Amino acid sequence: MAGVTIPPDPELAEPENQRLSLGTQLFRFVATGGLSAVVDYGLLVLGMALGLGHTLAKAISWVFGTLTAYAINSRWTFQSDGSRRKLAAVVVLYVLTFALQVGTFALVFPPLDAAWGQTVAQIVGFVIAQGIATTVNFVVQRVWIFS
Repeated sequence: MAGVTIPPDPELAEPENQRLSLGTQLFRFVATGGLSAVVDYGLLVLGMALGLGHTLAKAISWVFGTLTAYAINSRWTFQSDGSRRKLAAVVVLYVLTFALQVGTFALVFPPLDAAWGQTVAQIVGFVIAQGIATTVNFVVQRVWIFS
């Protein structure tokens, strides 16, 4: 019908300025993390294939994976207003999780490599380091930064 406007269904719209549920945030964080992990792991394998040492390759891959995660999570998962304070807090968190992620990988890679070879060491080391850093990242962002 011409000239008739149907208002949007309020049950389908995300309320403005209302925090998403833990379940929704966790789902979005995990989905974003999956995409970011593909970027991170792909660059790790590529870097090592190009001759970079495992620690340097992991450092570079982590930076790009983290940039991917931040770009998506800040707006989609946590619906950030983009304040400088939150950005600064995330930068500090990412510096700390960088050390945690790369340090964990550097610690577990050599014994895994010696025991099972490079491919298994890359996968298992990546999963261990990523799991620890992701858990810390989600908790800190949800509880302190984007609360």
